[in-house]
Amino acid sequence: MKKNTKPILIAVLIVIVLIILLVANWFLTRVTMNPEGTIGNTAGNLNNGGLFCEYNGYVYFSNVGDDGCLYRMKPDESEKEKLLDVRPGNILAGGDYLYYFQFGVSGEMGLGNIRSSHDFHRAELDGDNITSVETDVVVTGQLVDNYLYLLIAGDEHPIFRKVKIDKSERLDLAQYEVNPACARDGLIYYNGTERDHYLYTFNTSNHGITELWAGNIWYPTIDGDYIYYIDVGNNYRLCRYSLSNNIVEILTDERIECFNVGSGYIYYQVSSQTKPALKMMATDGSGLTTIAEGNFTKINMTSRYVYFQEFNEEDTMYHSPIGSTTYSSM
Repeated sequence: MKKNTKPILIAVLIVIVLIILLVANWFLTRVTMNPEGTIGNTAGNLNNGGLFCEYNGYVYFSNVGDDGCLYRMKPDESEKEKLLDVRPGNILAGGDYLYYFQFGVSGEMGLGNIRSSHDFHRAELDGDNITSVETDVVVTGQLVDNYLYLLIAGDEHPIFRKVKIDKSERLDLAQYEVNPACARDGLIYYNGTERDHYLYTFNTSNHGITELWAGNIWYPTIDGDYIYYIDVGNNYRLCRYSLSNNIVEILTDERIECFNVGSGYIYYQVSSQTKPALKMMATDGSGLTTIAEGNFTKINMTSRYVYFQEFNEEDTMYHSPIGSTTYSSM
């Protein structure tokens, strides 16, 4: 009697098809790692909400002209394209992916404020294949190589956390406030929040913490050899500290609210009840110029433009070519 091999062949074919589907799914869903030295965004942008992020020939941004939805464009503002119908903050980019949190009812983020963001998301650069990488409320975050370093609001205390971009690792590093925005060469530069406001570094390779300088600083922002910062102990003036020479330079004695640094320029908002203004200077403090009178915030920079908004006015974004004294609505 001849043995019927048809059921065996069918079973083998089914197994082969399942293997092919599993392999295909693995290739489609696997997360590609980043090039060494990847940094998700500049400290200046992240400390101003992270509404703009320039990466690999594009600027990814929250378009206030379309309810803050996620767009991308060329650095010269051509080829605008809507990617997602969500309002993002803390935009990061590296490798094949974008990262961001999505604002909910309120756009105000930060410890001590009402926080209503949703999960911290990862998406492909064209906005496809969105996935949540962190479900706790993220105040701010930075991408360093293949890890997200996140400041989590926490129920009882803030949490400094690292999460691998493929979600395979998740580790709480500290139970106090560490702002991870300022990063370079595997180091995160941050100001102390527990006992002092000194300048510290966190080594992302071995988790080592080093006291770098006993200043009284806030919002350290690295540019070249310098750390630019708000001098908390001296009426919140703007200064810079040389990493190589251990020298402090006072850039302005004016009390400032926020600032950003890039392309050889500093933009900052003067805090004043009588003469508030957005000003610009060279990174060495020369060439001081007033860009606009009034209260402005969310100063973001790309290689071609500086972007900013009037305080409490979220429907209009202004832009000015880097180094220019003119500005207009975007």
